[in-house]
Amino acid sequence: MATSIRLAPETEQRLDFLAEHTGRTKAYYLRQIIEQGLEDMEDYYLIHALAW
Repeated sequence: MATSIRLAPETEQRLDFLAEHTGRTKAYYLRQIIEQGLEDMEDYYLIHALAW
């Protein structure tokens, strides 16, 4: 599924720099960031939601 987001210019520059200097794609890093961030959010928010 294709999804688009707007990034702040500074964030875009950081992502460009990381991809350029590591030989990986921006898409690779975005997937990694989203997967890890989603896992962290699930851990935090679902634990709190189920505790209620």
